Amino acid sequence: MSKQALIQFVEDQIVVKDFPKFRAGDTITVTYKIVEGQKERLQKFQGIVIKRSGQGKTGTFTIRKISNNIGVERCFPIASPMIENVEVNKYGVVRKSRIYYLRGLRGKKARIKEAKN
Repeated sequence: MSKQALIQFVEDQIVVKDFPKFRAGDTITVTYKIVEGQKERLQKFQGIVIKRSGQGKTGTFTIRKISNNIGVERCFPIASPMIENVEVNKYGVVRKSRIYYLRGLRGKKARIKEAKN
């Protein structure tokens, strides 16, 4: 089996769930599964999408939130079997696809304008 055929086989095995469309600047809630020994529990992570990268099954997205005055970022692969649900809370209006400038802002300056639907 060639290397390309093996890569194609693995990509065919990955199942991607249908998530709502979101992009940088949107506020989303990701519900993901945490396995601790024999127990499983669901945990929610809500924050602003600061980056989307990749396409299709190999794509990822990064979410940032402020927890106890400390910025927390988490990167999720789109095809992760641990992600149960993605819910879009607000659609934001930003001009860039990577909004890393939020890392240096606090309080009201870190707000993102909400999209008019």
